[in-house]
Amino acid sequence: MHTTGLPARRALLTGGLGAAVVALSGCSSPRPPRVTTAAPPPRPATPQAAFARLMEGNQRWVSGNLEHPDRDPERRELVAEAQDPFGVVLSCIDSRVAPELIFDTGLGDLYVLRTGGQAVGPVVTGSVEYGPMTGGTPLVVVLGHQRCGAIEAAYKALKGGTPLPGNLQAIAKAMVPAYELTAENPGADPVDTMTHHQIKVTADDLRANADLGPLVKKGALAVVGAYYSLDTGKVEVLTGAPA
Repeated sequence: MHTTGLPARRALLTGGLGAAVVALSGCSSPRPPRVTTAAPPPRPATPQAAFARLMEGNQRWVSGNLEHPDRDPERRELVAEAQDPFGVVLSCIDSRVAPELIFDTGLGDLYVLRTGGQAVGPVVTGSVEYGPMTGGTPLVVVLGHQRCGAIEAAYKALKGGTPLPGNLQAIAKAMVPAYELTAENPGADPVDTMTHHQIKVTADDLRANADLGPLVKKGALAVVGAYYSLDTGKVEVLTGAPA
């Protein structure tokens, strides 16, 4: 039997096997220790600090440099027994306006209420009051947005005198004060004008009501009216920003 070249082949096979063993042993080596992330910042305790936290989060949303805070199993376990949100956001039901996303917040950070066009009534108002009155939540934000379908429907219904179907008419009815202000001076885009009025009217009413008003007066609470741009992701403050 011709044996020329066998030692070389044997060496090649032996070397290949050795390399494979090394590679496999490398795969089974212990993983590096998990890096512990920094503890989250403390809950904002003042209207100014809570407002700053929200606006910093919105800046991250606009730039795309998101932190996604408070969104892991550890946070879930932490807030499972009790919550202590630092803000209340009353926004629209629009699928493109999710407060936890546009303010880059997480689990347990915000009380969030969503109604068509930020329409309010006793149940909604009571829900807004819950955090400030029972837990000292220092900030309420009324957040309207660009191209609001609910406000457009309400505007057309109120202008044309044609009621909306079913309980949708309750939304239009809740927007009568904003519509009346818009009718006086509709501007180039009446729906957008009405959106701005709806934000301001709602925020003003909450800021001055019998339960929240005293908290605002003594500086324990701020009620901010704000407008969200679908195009840019930016939140513009219209009224009530804490000094």
